[in-house]
Amino acid sequence: MLFCPTKHWTGSIFFAILLLHASAVSGLTIYRIGGGDLPPPELDASYEFVQIGWSDIDAAQHGSKNLMQLDSDSIHPQFLSPDINLTPLIEERGGEVLSFVWNGWRSHTESDELMFDGDLATAFLGDGHFAVHWPFVKALTFDLGAPLFLNRIRFFPRDKHLTDRFLQQFRIGINDGDPLKDGTREVNLGAGRFDFDFDIVYDVVENTQSIIDLKFPDQPIRYVLFYSRENTTGIWEIAELELYGRGFAPFASYVSNVIDLGAPASLGSLRWAGQQDAGAMLALSTRSGHDDDPNTYWRYTFRGGERTRFDAEGRPLTLASYNKLASGAQAGITHDTAEWTFWRAAPDLAAGEGEIAGAGPRQFVQVRADFTSAQSASGRLDWVALAVSIPPVAQQALAEIMPSVVPPGAAVAFTYKVKASLANDDLGFDRLAIDTPARVQRVDGVRLSGQPVAFDIVQSDDTGVVLAVPPMDAQRTEEVLEVDFHASVFQFGTVFTGRIFNSQHPAEVPQALAWGDADGVPSSERLRVDLTGLGTGALGALSVAPGVFTPNGDGINDVVEIGCDVLNLSGLSSVVCWVYDVSGRRVGLVGSSWLGSGRYVGVWDGRDERGEPVPPGLYVVGLSVKTDQGTTQRQAVVSLIY
Repeated sequence: MLFCPTKHWTGSIFFAILLLHASAVSGLTIYRIGGGDLPPPELDASYEFVQIGWSDIDAAQHGSKNLMQLDSDSIHPQFLSPDINLTPLIEERGGEVLSFVWNGWRSHTESDELMFDGDLATAFLGDGHFAVHWPFVKALTFDLGAPLFLNRIRFFPRDKHLTDRFLQQFRIGINDGDPLKDGTREVNLGAGRFDFDFDIVYDVVENTQSIIDLKFPDQPIRYVLFYSRENTTGIWEIAELELYGRGFAPFASYVSNVIDLGAPASLGSLRWAGQQDAGAMLALSTRSGHDDDPNTYWRYTFRGGERTRFDAEGRPLTLASYNKLASGAQAGITHDTAEWTFWRAAPDLAAGEGEIAGAGPRQFVQVRADFTSAQSASGRLDWVALAVSIPPVAQQALAEIMPSVVPPGAAVAFTYKVKASLANDDLGFDRLAIDTPARVQRVDGVRLSGQPVAFDIVQSDDTGVVLAVPPMDAQRTEEVLEVDFHASVFQFGTVFTGRIFNSQHPAEVPQALAWGDADGVPSSERLRVDLTGLGTGALGALSVAPGVFTPNGDGINDVVEIGCDVLNLSGLSSVVCWVYDVSGRRVGLVGSSWLGSGRYVGVWDGRDERGEPVPPGLYVVGLSVKTDQGTTQRQAVVSLIY
């Protein structure tokens, strides 16, 4: 699947605001990560452009990459060639090799390295006694640093000892690195700082082959166990032990540096382009904050289990000072919930467009891409761009909606309240955009500080409505703007997000509204609306209008309209509408499609599946929706006459 937006920043009615012609120099800035070979975006407005390279990541600025290949024009997960031996590369790829001795796992020794030094003339010699004490076996764990698709394991003695020093008994185990599975695998080898368990994929007790070459299962593997028993005929040796991978890294990620926007800015749209193969997944997400560090750092005080966010001199810990602590004093890193949003994923990757996480002005932004790949299927990200504007529309803009619980599918009278804190330098606003789950039936009125004011509907469609409201500037800071409208809700937990913007500054990005107490009265203080009386079905009542129709071509009641509310679906589901005669015989298909929660509308023109008019009489219209919980059906009767 290729996801690539057009050269313009177009999209829904709310993002289209960015493309209106501007008569003055705007405060719009576009940051683009990747796409260095491309020209800047083409916009019908003045803007500042900042180009950032994929490779411009720095751990000191909280950037990182894991198993990623960074090219000049794109990023994608690393691909393991089946011809490259991974064993000598383990440490440089972030892994390690551990050896099991009598008191637990320890770092491998110089003699162990003879098995993966690339020199066929050297060998590790095994005689069954590798320590003064137990164990009388040789056990190695190869930690690859991350789960990978391994293809095979290969080991063998030196050429001159192919017939007399091959390994007769051994076990090969694997572990995918999932801590939730720890303790459930077949064999446990744990002691000291490390505790590993493995699923045994090979348990060989009578080997007669000098060169061992074995396939791994087709699944992600992080740890490989090599476990030898004593030979029955004396010394054995291994000149080289080789691990080979094949395919894309199953899990790979890229995190940009924290981007400093220079000052608090209104956060606008996020755009991207790339490709996603069938069987793979790419998740793109953003977060934003008020300072340049999204983390909180903790130090052990060594007074019991006490932790503190300060160093020994009482200064707040930073990334640099945390890294200077002794490892025993480092007590962990957590997300800074006070100053930063959590990561929020783009809801529809194929759309190539979304919103940056964070309501209200923010100065710092970070972008993340997480790839989940199959062995031969992955994804690619060409570029990511974000639009922001300075100064912001408002210092803060809170919104809430009432009521917060409504019947499913009913036309409900809602009140949407907005309170903005505006400074003299802020743009202010005269437009309010409200996202709705379906087209608003009507807007009943707008009030400012409790008094009715004039308004206009600038635009309305199935995704929401944009209203022209009285200009709001610093003179009207903290005044409450209220909008009364009728709309229907079909999904439990529907969020009526919104934005404010200034029509006199069309190149500036809209500012997202934050959930909060907009009217100073304890109420819902949220933009989420839940449903009541859902029952167990995914369909509301089925309606047909008119109940009697006459498809004779006179333009009056020539078709029957079938309507039904599709409720509370977690995603897209199969919705099918058929017409049957009274004997139960299927007559015609009204429609078949994949739908989410919302209003289904179909039309029947009185013809059968062959396109022929059906005879007059009573017919049954049946609608069904298939979900993970089963199939729900609704029926209604319609009369056809000529």
